[in-house]
Amino acid sequence: MMSAVLVLNADFGPLQRVSLRHAIRMLFREVAVVHEAEPDTRIGVYPIPTVVRLVSYVVTRWRHSRGPAWSRAGVLARDNRTCGYCGKVASTIDHVLPRSRGGANEWANTVAACGRCNNRKGDRTPAEARMPLLVKAYAPGWDFGR
Repeated sequence: MMSAVLVLNADFGPLQRVSLRHAIRMLFREVAVVHEAEPDTRIGVYPIPTVVRLVSYVVTRWRHSRGPAWSRAGVLARDNRTCGYCGKVASTIDHVLPRSRGGANEWANTVAACGRCNNRKGDRTPAEARMPLLVKAYAPGWDFGR
């Protein structure tokens, strides 16, 4: 049995994947129709969908914007809670260019860090602290974390 169902917009453009349970609820509420289904298998009156299509078009302009807003939780998720300096489990974030030197709270200036490395680096750049980054800080798109 399929666990993830692809949701298409009314113009057949892909939007996201949802659980089978969510897809059945969409069919029941009549906001989507079955586009593709597994052959000869049903849940009640509904065939088990692999792809559903929305009945009404959903505007997705936000998906083409600059991406998700910066947040500490977002940085930790982007870096899989792995320290950018030593590779151990990270519990905090570190500013590559310290905020006291003009560094900002932005994706390209922050990495996940363990408490030990964050304290050791202090108010210095990675080069000054002789702590090279194992990863490159980047701004994720809307599809990160999937």
